[in-house]
Amino acid sequence: MKRSMFSQLLIVFLSISLVFTLVMFLLLYVNIRDTRINALLDQLCYQAKDVVYLADSLQNEMWYTLSGRSTTRDYLYEKTGSIYTQFNAYTVVVTRDGRPRTYYLEEALENESLQMLPSDAELNTYLSRAMQGEEITVKTNTASGPLFTLVFPWTQTNIATGESNIMGIVIIRTGPQSVKGIYDGLLVQLFGAALAIFLLIAAASFLLTRRITRPLTDIAAIAGDFARGDFSKRVTPSGSSEIRDLAAAFNHMADQMSMTEQSRRDFVANISHELRSPITSIQGFAQGLLDGTVSGEDRDKYLSIIVDEARRLSKLISSLLNLSRMENDQVALAISDFDINEMARRVIISRVSTLEEKNMEVETLFEEERCYVSADPEQIQQVLYNLFDNAVKYTPTNGMISISTRTEGQQVTVHVRDNGIGISEKDAAHIFDRFYKADKAHTVGKGTGLGLAICKVIIEKHNQQIRLVSGVGGCDFEFTLRKGTAPDAARKTNDH
Repeated sequence: MKRSMFSQLLIVFLSISLVFTLVMFLLLYVNIRDTRINALLDQLCYQAKDVVYLADSLQNEMWYTLSGRSTTRDYLYEKTGSIYTQFNAYTVVVTRDGRPRTYYLEEALENESLQMLPSDAELNTYLSRAMQGEEITVKTNTASGPLFTLVFPWTQTNIATGESNIMGIVIIRTGPQSVKGIYDGLLVQLFGAALAIFLLIAAASFLLTRRITRPLTDIAAIAGDFARGDFSKRVTPSGSSEIRDLAAAFNHMADQMSMTEQSRRDFVANISHELRSPITSIQGFAQGLLDGTVSGEDRDKYLSIIVDEARRLSKLISSLLNLSRMENDQVALAISDFDINEMARRVIISRVSTLEEKNMEVETLFEEERCYVSADPEQIQQVLYNLFDNAVKYTPTNGMISISTRTEGQQVTVHVRDNGIGISEKDAAHIFDRFYKADKAHTVGKGTGLGLAICKVIIEKHNQQIRLVSGVGGCDFEFTLRKGTAPDAARKTNDH
């Protein structure tokens, strides 16, 4: 079964949390257990030293007799009883005053867990090691738990000779259950704490995973709506900065897709309208000619209209094909150096008849007599023609058009200005869209709405920019080209 990203991340987080909790639980348990055992051992060592002191004092009492009463001996028995009560351990004192003597609490030996008196062999081993002045601490693991055996010797120093003699040993042995009891409940306590920590981590992992995956789930759901053609929904940015950036990028993509879809619909509607108009005219006038409804004197007039509509239809189809080829990089740029000023003059000359009919004035403002650019001359000529043609169409009679060029570093800027009807701020944002016409009710010239779109594609293919500088009081279009080299300068460079 295929798991979701939420479940996969949650499983990973929970697995890591579980392993981390178990490792920390075991380390903490071992650490605390060993700390408590070592603390118990330290306390037993202090108790053994106290017993050594009392045993030594008892041995040194000058008034001590085997049958007499000794206060120190009472302290000794009280101390061993305290050790039994507090640590569940018995104490054996072995003295050497000619023969070994032992003192221990009889009550302690009645405890089943404390009936493990040292064997003779074990006692002899301890005595042998203690005679060397060694303090012995032995931990023995049994089925019931660990137990401790402590053997501490005590010495007397001969004042006359300065020699130290071993006078006896103190043996303290714990019961297994007494040692185990100091950490027996620790396992349950730590397990409860570890379980609580794991549940907290699990809850945090759940919330974190949900926070990470929810935006991704929303994106996936909305992407599915996009696939079904619904581009209205957007993702609410939330979560980490990376997720918010992804959501913002996704919403930007959605806006672009929505605009593209709207452009596609507008394109279909526009192309249908643009094609239907000339086809309807051609069909209507041709039908009128065929069925004789058109009189003989009007025949040439309507045939001329049919030819004009056919030409407009051919021009529209040709423009669409050129635009499609350029957008799909099917037209390679033939870059060469040429004089943009001379090209502008030829474009002006090509519309001389229309300029004279409308009594329009054209001004050329060239910074230099010759201005060479590096570009595809055929395509740049189309850009200049389209911009100049629009200026002629939408500038009234007696209007003014100007073309200017100037050089700035390695770039040449070209301006085509007019004082015509202008473009509103609302229309300016869409002026380079295909089939967009700023003055939709305007009938002069019957443009296709593709001229500026073609200009934009051509200039962008040259890695340059084209823009509407101003649409108030006429239009001012500006585009840039890379500066070229004059043929004479290039020839001189090669000769040198």
